[in-house]
Amino acid sequence: MTLPDRAAIEAMDAQDPLRHLRDAFILSPDEVYLDGNSLGVPTHAAQEELLRAARDEWAGQLIRSWNGAGWFDLPVELGERIGRLVGAAPGQVVVADTTSVNIYKALHAAMALRPGRRTIVAESGSFPTDLYIAEGVASTLPGARLRLEGVDGATIEDLLDADVAAVLVNHVNYKTGELRDMAALTARIQAAGAIAVWDLCHSAGALPVELDAAGADFAVGCTYKYLNGGPGSPAFVYVAHRHLGQARQPLSGWWGHARPFAFETGYEGDPGIRRFQCGTQPILSMRALKGALAIWDGVDMDVLRAKSLALTDLFIRLVEARCAGLGLTLESPREPARRGSQVAFGHDHAWPVMQALIARGVIGDFRAPSTLRFGFAPLYLRHVDVLRAVEVLEEVLKSASWKDPRFARPAAVT
Repeated sequence: MTLPDRAAIEAMDAQDPLRHLRDAFILSPDEVYLDGNSLGVPTHAAQEELLRAARDEWAGQLIRSWNGAGWFDLPVELGERIGRLVGAAPGQVVVADTTSVNIYKALHAAMALRPGRRTIVAESGSFPTDLYIAEGVASTLPGARLRLEGVDGATIEDLLDADVAAVLVNHVNYKTGELRDMAALTARIQAAGAIAVWDLCHSAGALPVELDAAGADFAVGCTYKYLNGGPGSPAFVYVAHRHLGQARQPLSGWWGHARPFAFETGYEGDPGIRRFQCGTQPILSMRALKGALAIWDGVDMDVLRAKSLALTDLFIRLVEARCAGLGLTLESPREPARRGSQVAFGHDHAWPVMQALIARGVIGDFRAPSTLRFGFAPLYLRHVDVLRAVEVLEEVLKSASWKDPRFARPAAVT
């Protein structure tokens, strides 16, 4: 297949239905940012919202802003907006706490819904916090154990038996970008009598997600990657309507109480999604997220997915053609339907290669032991950015500039 030249690639951008959204972001003209799957780019609206909340509300109205500016209801308001992006009907998503905390809540709630079962199943290749939290949940439940895909069995399906209560699975693998079939795997998990808990950190805002249609039980996700909420912006948790009446999470803080301002001594959880909140939420971070989410109101997720696949496909084709024989191995699925919005290549010297790329204005990231990882955020990336990134990668590899001592991996970095 003939590779497109620069003119053809520029034509792709001219025909891009999302091209006008790039101006909403604060981007350096000297960089190609391919790390939005770690930390998204800020929008002008997010910064304006944050400034307004700090200057006009916090400084101007002080405590009156809890009601006057709607601070107290922000977690539910933002949850509704994210719900549209992940295929959730109203009343099932709340923005609160962190991904790790929400995994803890969801796994505990899932285990309680399956009394008598004691096994949690997860992926050995999962992002580490998922495994750490799963270990922590198991440690609090007598007789509970954690079984891992890739260690205790070849696939999640192989591990499903009558003792499995909950399965924690990533929709998109954080390192390779491999995309799971949510509907099919959820059906298998539920057929085995278990609860499906999905991690959406690398899919929310990157591709269409259909939680309700797939029959998911619980889901968690972060907002600082493709949703561009800012560093440490609060995460979200989804609980299917059918579970809300009986699901119990263990962090029974006052924001999850049915009557938080009655100041009662006993705990009674809110009957709806609010019960999956814990303590006072980070309002300034939530206001930045509110600004970041404004851009999504007119975005068609199918159009977003089409552009994502076009960007990642172009990147793979150009890299394999222009960097052939230079030590790169594709680690992401080649088949588009099995790929999220990122591409990973292995290289024996991945760390210094990535540092050399960053020094030349192509910002990706490294994942141990030998992965070069590139994220493609369709709202602000152009096809010409892909071309520039590949040109720089080719130059770094052919010139061996990555061997410069300043790019050597520090001993403290693992």
